[in-house]
Amino acid sequence: MQATLTILGSGTSMGVPTLGCDCNVCTSGDQRDRRSRPSVAIRWDDHVVLIDAGPDFREQALREALTHIDAVLYTHGHADHILGLDDLRPLSFKKGRIPLYAERETSEILKRVFNYTFSAENNYPTKARVDLHELPETLTLHDTTFTRIPVQHGEQMISGFRFGNAAYLTDMSDIPEASLEMLSGVEVLVLDALRKTPHPSHANVERATQYIDRIGPRVAYFTHISHELGHAATEAELPSHIRMAYDGLRIPIELK
Repeated sequence: MQATLTILGSGTSMGVPTLGCDCNVCTSGDQRDRRSRPSVAIRWDDHVVLIDAGPDFREQALREALTHIDAVLYTHGHADHILGLDDLRPLSFKKGRIPLYAERETSEILKRVFNYTFSAENNYPTKARVDLHELPETLTLHDTTFTRIPVQHGEQMISGFRFGNAAYLTDMSDIPEASLEMLSGVEVLVLDALRKTPHPSHANVERATQYIDRIGPRVAYFTHISHELGHAATEAELPSHIRMAYDGLRIPIELK
């Protein structure tokens, strides 16, 4: 089954340009250097599944003409991955209740941050119409299977996802051996590559490249990219099968 993996946002938690910064990347005229907070959409037939919905989701959805959402899968509970939940409201009014899937820790964060959405005592009529579910190891949505891939994010274990011949691993510093086995056969890989220098909770370019070599995808895309990496200059240094993701990039994938 043919599908499209759309990069809604390819930047870090602070986005690029970063507020108050006048570096070469933040002042670049290359639109690929304008990076909103990290998220992707998987689109097939008339279905759309999001992985994360951050603070830039509204603008991302307008840019990509997203008129409905079938489900949202959350990688973890950091602000740059969850704060777009309230922007699901008009979509939930139009198409009905939207299921959200998150691990227990992330669910607790969502319920605390969006208390007015999840509180049974709040009957405000225009709150988001969503249903929060615990994320299983394997989830099937409209005949498409999404498999949770545990990855290390600093000291925290969070969720990546595999779907068909593709996988999405944002906010990743290390991939456990068991998860590497789960990625066997992946042809399209999108993974964290924050910058060139090491970082305690994100893979740098060297580390991400080492994982690409081990997994062996046909093509890989760096995401969660900081303002320390210019798109054109960095991509010119990479082998042909490793590319820089950018906001609005659409990648063809196969779900079955």
